[in-house]
Amino acid sequence: MTDYSLTTSPSLKRRHAKETRFKWYGRTAILIAISFLVFMFSAIIFRGMGAFQQTKIGLEVTFTAQVIDAAGTRDPQVLAQANYKPILTAALAKTFPNVTSRNDKKRLYKLLSSGAVFEMGKQISSNPSLIGTTQTIWLPASSEVDLFMKGKIDASLDESLRRLSDQDIAYIETLQKNGLIKKKFNTAFFTKGDSREPEMAGILGAALGSFFSLLVCFAIAFPLGIMTAVYLEEYARKSKLTDLIEININNLAAVPSIVFGLLGLSIFLGVFHIPRSTPLVGGMVLALMTLPTIIIAARASLRSVPYTIREAAYGLGASKTQATFHHVVPLAMPGMLTGTILGMAQALGETAPLLMIGMVAFIVDIPHGVTDAATSLPVQIFLWADSPEKGFVERTSAAIIVLLAFLVLMNLLAVFLRRKLERRW
Repeated sequence: MTDYSLTTSPSLKRRHAKETRFKWYGRTAILIAISFLVFMFSAIIFRGMGAFQQTKIGLEVTFTAQVIDAAGTRDPQVLAQANYKPILTAALAKTFPNVTSRNDKKRLYKLLSSGAVFEMGKQISSNPSLIGTTQTIWLPASSEVDLFMKGKIDASLDESLRRLSDQDIAYIETLQKNGLIKKKFNTAFFTKGDSREPEMAGILGAALGSFFSLLVCFAIAFPLGIMTAVYLEEYARKSKLTDLIEININNLAAVPSIVFGLLGLSIFLGVFHIPRSTPLVGGMVLALMTLPTIIIAARASLRSVPYTIREAAYGLGASKTQATFHHVVPLAMPGMLTGTILGMAQALGETAPLLMIGMVAFIVDIPHGVTDAATSLPVQIFLWADSPEKGFVERTSAAIIVLLAFLVLMNLLAVFLRRKLERRW
């Protein structure tokens, strides 16, 4: 008989070769996926990092009492609404004494943001002691000046192809020589609401809108989801009705989010007449969308608790309710919280259902409650991405960075809770 060695068998070699190729297929797929993620995040970070800095122009301003508050009341409302344009014009004329023509003065004034007068009004109303003094204050530059300082406007292009004229660039270079124009950390991006002007736009209003919406969503979805899961898993008997409920819950978890937006539009707004574009109705719609996810995660957590825990409680004389809520639910709570956090993270990134209920409106004011008009962070990104202003491009990417940071933190919190509180049986 001929002794064939298994190590030299052609079929075995082919199987090993196929296995090796399959491993490399998997590694290649992972590398491609990682490459796409790195490319996407790099592009977003590269385009959005500029929004965390804002160009500001320093001016020596004389706060004339006759212009700001001739009556001397020092009322903060009067100070905030005073006409500060003559004061800014005089400060610019002091910085550029050779500019005398009316058109040149207009172009010079346009170097400042249209919100500079409001910034000055806020400073004076918060500190009325500045009236009558001369101070060097830093005011936001216009979007075009900001883009030029960040190297996003090419001065070598023909003057007709850019929004800054040669004279404007000469003014900026003069300010640079005198140290009166600098890029500073953009605190307004985190402390202000939306604006028509890119240099004045911030994400605070949208972030608070998302926070209030998630607060309403959690207040509705978490107790309803937990109680539904407890009933289906611990109390409900197996029947056609419970089977139908389970099928519907699983199906609702896969329904497109815009369907929940249509439901909120027709029921919450059309029937109950809840105010449009408020975190209250937004949170209710997100609660409907998140509820199936929480129920499924909570039921899985309840099933993971060994039945011996229930039997031990019964053996000590505990009732069904005592065994469930004193022993089973506390042991399953880490998994329930993890599922809830993941569901809330999904709700944070949703845009379509909120668009359907009117949270796409342009809202400048910062919301202070769930009934105030507001938008959300994903919708704010959608609005900025649709804006024709070039200055909103980096604001859009910066808002995406902030949203991704929140999503990553919520997912890390879910992982931490699962590992910290999870019990192995």
